Amino acid sequence: MEQKLFTEIRPLYVTSREDPHEIRIRVRMRDLIDPEVLRHAVDTTMQRYPYFLVELQRRDGEFYFAENRRPVVITDSLHGVDLNSADSNFHMIAFCWQDNWIILDVFHGMTDGAGAYEVLRTLLYYYCSEWYDVELDDEGIRLVGDEISDEEWVDPVAGRSDLPTPSRSEMSVALNLIDAAGLAEDRQRTVYSIAISESEFMRFTLDNDGSPGTTISLLLSRAIAKLFPDAKDAIRIALCVNQRKALGAPLAHQSLVGGVMLEYKEKMRDWPLERQGTIYRGMVFVQTMEETVLAGAASNAGITRLILSKESDAERLEAVSAINELTKRVVTATVSYVGKANYKGAEQYIRDFRAWTSSASNGMLVEVSAVNGRFTLDFIQHFSSPIVVNAFLAELEENGIVYDLQDVHDLDLPNVKLPWTE
Repeated sequence: MEQKLFTEIRPLYVTSREDPHEIRIRVRMRDLIDPEVLRHAVDTTMQRYPYFLVELQRRDGEFYFAENRRPVVITDSLHGVDLNSADSNFHMIAFCWQDNWIILDVFHGMTDGAGAYEVLRTLLYYYCSEWYDVELDDEGIRLVGDEISDEEWVDPVAGRSDLPTPSRSEMSVALNLIDAAGLAEDRQRTVYSIAISESEFMRFTLDNDGSPGTTISLLLSRAIAKLFPDAKDAIRIALCVNQRKALGAPLAHQSLVGGVMLEYKEKMRDWPLERQGTIYRGMVFVQTMEETVLAGAASNAGITRLILSKESDAERLEAVSAINELTKRVVTATVSYVGKANYKGAEQYIRDFRAWTSSASNGMLVEVSAVNGRFTLDFIQHFSSPIVVNAFLAELEENGIVYDLQDVHDLDLPNVKLPWTE
């Protein structure tokens, strides 16, 4: 089934060689990877996701995903291959492995974290079932032989004419971490990975009237406020929101991410943590009401139509750049939490889990994963300095939260090859 692109348009023009707009999920298994079993698991998995077996085509100025029958590429490396290139068989999805790591690379415009998790659930089910010769619980896992409904295929935003009109609101300028810390010359994109006990952190979160996403956003806000006590601009965290429920499309595969704005107001800063948590949770409640989420989807659709109204790639790139600059001005950092991974029986074979993507335009994105009894927080930065991470770790220590700084990596994301990124 050919797919005319809509939701994918903005991510196409956002991606660049310096900042590829893709999701990279790294899974370290208990044992060394068997490449033959992995090959079989990938081939079986991709039969279940025909809407990801596509190549990008452009005809008469419009983009399409057309069927791509070439095998999905698996490479023995930690770097992987450029997506939408000959090396990836012109797929927007690829896998790689080395030692006991399995890595999924997928274009972020084609899906989001929730969609990537579905693919991984299927892959790990097939891989672990064969490699360990066990029968795993398959409830809630998408498997070959399932009926694939139109709801999985169809973009739930593109054809909607009933979305509410977004309200126009002006937000004050937000604190820019790079400017505040004097890091303009520090351009080494870096990932700091921190692990904390899921059970202990959930107890702490519930004790302080929060949820994982709101609590991490609050602790990050507090850390930034202490790091820059004299800053005049607002400390504002964007917390990502899955729009599927509001759109009535829980099975959709597209990238359907909105956001709520959590502002750490001056008057809150002397309040107890629990009271602050209640306020942040209230902000999330108000901004995730169905009408508000749908208005956010309508706003994204309006941006897409604005981009499509431009005739040349140069004009579209210029429009996207201007939109990104506006976002950069009103957000200090971004937090993304897909939710508990729930890889079922395969989780017992997982030792580490990392979720990487392009760092936010404002300089910092925190990707939060909950796998096999641990939260992993990947601090994805435009810079290498640990200044914000250290402040966040100090906040964890102050609140009695035990953590493990697991590793520090350069942010290594394969390129997504597009005509304007060659």
